[in-house]
Amino acid sequence: MPGDGAEVAGGRVRRTGLAGVLLGLAVAGAGAATLPPLVGEPGGLGAGWRVATLPEQKPPITRYTAERVDGRDALRVDAAASYGNLVHDLPGVPAPRTLRWTWRLQQPNAAADLRSKSGDDTAVKVCLSFDLPMSAVPFVERQLLRLARSRTGENLPAATLCWVWAGTEAHGARLDNAYSRRVRTIVLRNGSDAPGRWHSESRDVAADFLRAFGDESATVPPLTAVIVAGDADNTGARSVAHVADLAFAP
Repeated sequence: MPGDGAEVAGGRVRRTGLAGVLLGLAVAGAGAATLPPLVGEPGGLGAGWRVATLPEQKPPITRYTAERVDGRDALRVDAAASYGNLVHDLPGVPAPRTLRWTWRLQQPNAAADLRSKSGDDTAVKVCLSFDLPMSAVPFVERQLLRLARSRTGENLPAATLCWVWAGTEAHGARLDNAYSRRVRTIVLRNGSDAPGRWHSESRDVAADFLRAFGDESATVPPLTAVIVAGDADNTGARSVAHVADLAFAP
């Protein structure tokens, strides 16, 4: 999957030659980039986080609020037939080596099914959007993305990788979004993980990006944004989840 000058060892992508030096500098530089807390003071959303919705959106907006849960400050993601993403823009920032967070599912969406448009809802997901060059996007999808950018007036990302808490999909499953292959997901948790318990995640960003988008890129592009989200607009159902301690790590 990796291209010229790349090796895979122990689940990690190792670059060789000049490409390896450049990528190594980019990853090392990511250590200087930090994420503001999801929860700020006094109890509101952290600085720099904003809620993004669809143009002329009709469903209600997913609610993102601060909540103290089990002694920790957490972001509450409350989706009720709703849509909306919590976004922190990081244009041009090198992708971090590791992304870490903790999360818990309080109320699952039993109707969710990421393999269909009618069930394409997630109680909670953590995503990174990447500045993948348009030249790397297949021709038909490139035209669709350009059309979407024109209609929305937004510079929609060409590649978004989401780690999701799914329903019945298997742990470790890699899925294309039911609406667009510009969004691809990796299932970390599902309905077999007991609600109400905190789970810690630590993801090798390069390895996961190349697993998801390696058919289009042999290197990891810079970021455009970090996203935390939950939605229930397709199923019309309800879900509640919490996210805490989201951070880049060297």
